[in-house]
Amino acid sequence: MSSPNKPEPVAAANFITNIVEADLAAGKHAPRRWAGHPGIAADHAAAPLDPAKIRTRFPPEPNGYLHFGHAKSILLNFGLAEQYGGRCHLRFDDTNPEKEEQEYVDSIIDAVHWLGCSWESVGENNLYYASNYFDWMVQFAEYLIAAGHAYVDSQNADEMRASRGTLTEPGRNSPYRDRSAAENMDLFKRMQAGEFADGTHILRARIDMAAPNINLRDPAIYRIRHATHHNTGDKWCVYPMYTYAHPIEDALENITHSICTLEFEDQRPFYDWLLERLAEGGLLQRPLPQQIEFSRLNLTYIVLSKRKLIQLVEERHVDGWDDPRMPTLVGARRRGYAAEGFRLFAERIGVSKNDSLIDYALFEDAQREVLNESAERRIAVLDPLRLVIDNYPEGLVEECLAPNHPLKPELGKRAVPFGKELWIEAEDFMEEPTKGYHRLYPGNMARLRYGYVVKCTGCDKDANGKVVAVHCEYLPETRSGTPGADSVKVKGNLHWVSVAHACAAEIRLYDRLFRAPAPGAGERDFLDDINPDSRRVITAQLEPALREARLEERFQFERHGYFVADRVDSRAGAPVFNRAVTLRDSWGKAG
Repeated sequence: MSSPNKPEPVAAANFITNIVEADLAAGKHAPRRWAGHPGIAADHAAAPLDPAKIRTRFPPEPNGYLHFGHAKSILLNFGLAEQYGGRCHLRFDDTNPEKEEQEYVDSIIDAVHWLGCSWESVGENNLYYASNYFDWMVQFAEYLIAAGHAYVDSQNADEMRASRGTLTEPGRNSPYRDRSAAENMDLFKRMQAGEFADGTHILRARIDMAAPNINLRDPAIYRIRHATHHNTGDKWCVYPMYTYAHPIEDALENITHSICTLEFEDQRPFYDWLLERLAEGGLLQRPLPQQIEFSRLNLTYIVLSKRKLIQLVEERHVDGWDDPRMPTLVGARRRGYAAEGFRLFAERIGVSKNDSLIDYALFEDAQREVLNESAERRIAVLDPLRLVIDNYPEGLVEECLAPNHPLKPELGKRAVPFGKELWIEAEDFMEEPTKGYHRLYPGNMARLRYGYVVKCTGCDKDANGKVVAVHCEYLPETRSGTPGADSVKVKGNLHWVSVAHACAAEIRLYDRLFRAPAPGAGERDFLDDINPDSRRVITAQLEPALREARLEERFQFERHGYFVADRVDSRAGAPVFNRAVTLRDSWGKAG
């Protein structure tokens, strides 16, 4: 794995890397100049050549929390910049004042950092806000008006929709399309001054209402919105449309390869049209950014629709955006997933233009592989049953040595206290064993891991017949690590925790939020596919070393899976653990 402070390089060749390498070989972007900050052509003209061979960007709108699909885009964009000696910008596409909040800005910054990506490189801090470009965007809009490429339309929304046409029928020109440049400029200035109510007028590009691509039928580029913006306050009452703002932002930031998902493919002709018009006017330097589309991430057993995620939160089907069952990055972090696991998964699935549904098990496998390498081992008994060693001396406490990581002997061993009474898993005893059962049952022997071989002698039951304690005797000469350890051969190997030293802790056993591979497929409501067993809360008995687990510290609980000390609810000396993933995929068997 690479350093946790860097994204995993995009190692495998794909159609995007082929484009980048062809551009570099042709020297396409070599003439670009960079003023050290975003700017128009005049700002860059006298500046040195851009030291970045390429520039990519991750441009989230701060109107929600990032999810697994965003992780793919983040790692792709930052990975390409890393691979080809470039820079990747983090840009907040904050052009919609009614839905954006500082809370989301902060969460996005945290999530990108958590994934190991940085927009600070070689003296550059490439963190930007689209709202800081509003002055330029208005200037560009006024240029388009003066050049005859834009006009103010005074139709209402229904009239505009009716005149837009269909995929098989051309649209109709607005009755306001032939306003003079002077009249359009006057109206647009008055829109900026706050003279008109929301929806009264809208600025549209003048392209072709009969264009086969419906996105070229005079798309809206500026609308009136009397709303307070999280960054610019009440300075503006007109705001750019996303399809107008996005290409301008790319060009101002010297982006070479503007990588986005396939749903923006139909918008590319307008992206190119707009930048060409502005470059013709000398406002943007060439070469212009190139938009490239790739398929978005589609995973089984989750939903990534923002509308559906909001519904899950607002209707309290989950406990918030950071619920460990949510496919948000803040939820993944809290669940105990590793950022390195996202990078490994992204590398394995690659990028393409073909939409496909990827099995969630592949994501879990990547997490297991990373966690198996990084997580130290600890002992936890999730369903405790008391085991009494009748012939073990009263009051005696021994220390058994357990490796912190079997694959990393350099991490050493830790002492685990052993006494007369232990907690074992309830499933490790059967009064009447089934065929092939090798753990404890009357008359059978098994090894207590890191300790002794014991022979089961019986059990105690309560008034309802439930087993409440198991009795056994130990063989003193069979202690692990001694010459007699192999003197008695047994098939069962049990983990345990000393009753006198155990740490009782809340454990949250998380599973998939949905029980159907495609939640809501067909005519079903996706909420009907929620898995009622997606979270189970238990009290477990843990080895004492876990009492001091640090927030977000991950462990493999032997036999059970990978767990993390919850970053929200854990307290000093009283950790709460979340299960990230089991040791192996048991979903199909469980189903």
